[in-house]
Amino acid sequence: MSVVPFNPLDKKNLGASVAEALLSKEVHPLGSLPRFDGAGVYAIYYTGNHPIYSNIAKMNRDGAYLWPIYVGKAVPPGSRTGLESQKEAGPALIGRLREHANSIKKTELDIEDFYCKFLVVDDIWIPLGETLIINRFAPVWNILIDGFGNHTPGKGRKEGMRPRWDTLHPGRKWAEKLPERPETAEEIGREAEVYLRNVPPVLSSHFIKAEGD
Repeated sequence: MSVVPFNPLDKKNLGASVAEALLSKEVHPLGSLPRFDGAGVYAIYYTGNHPIYSNIAKMNRDGAYLWPIYVGKAVPPGSRTGLESQKEAGPALIGRLREHANSIKKTELDIEDFYCKFLVVDDIWIPLGETLIINRFAPVWNILIDGFGNHTPGKGRKEGMRPRWDTLHPGRKWAEKLPERPETAEEIGREAEVYLRNVPPVLSSHFIKAEGD
């Protein structure tokens, strides 16, 4: 039998190490994060009583935090690899998380029901870690209900249709100015409930496997 030696510097294993490091971090309330410098990756968790997200919430209560509702990244403007100090990135990651918190606060959702894990990491590894975590957990706000991470459209930027997230959870003023979607909030909600009945087959925080596993 031919056995391939484990290579810790393989691209997929480097990305996996970032994913595992993020998921091993402590959990923080999304609505009350301290300021810090650095870019990186993050996962947001829901624990509330919204009926659409009941299956997610029960996975995240009692300190479990098994199934993120959204996974994202924050890179510094004009990012480059090999940052000598995360201070060079500025408050990219905390700024992104606070932006998400403000989006939630504008809706009927309760910010007290949201928690997050975050990892400050050199920006060369950020996309790898984010992609692996999204592929593992298929977070509903990444895959099905798009638009949570959208920014306010700038001047001169072509405005598209209102995101599904803003249709289901209205409140952001800039989104209300966009054309309505053909589907209703009720239709999107029903689709989300069906989607969330199928829990991802793997909810483990371990990503690295030895060759041949």
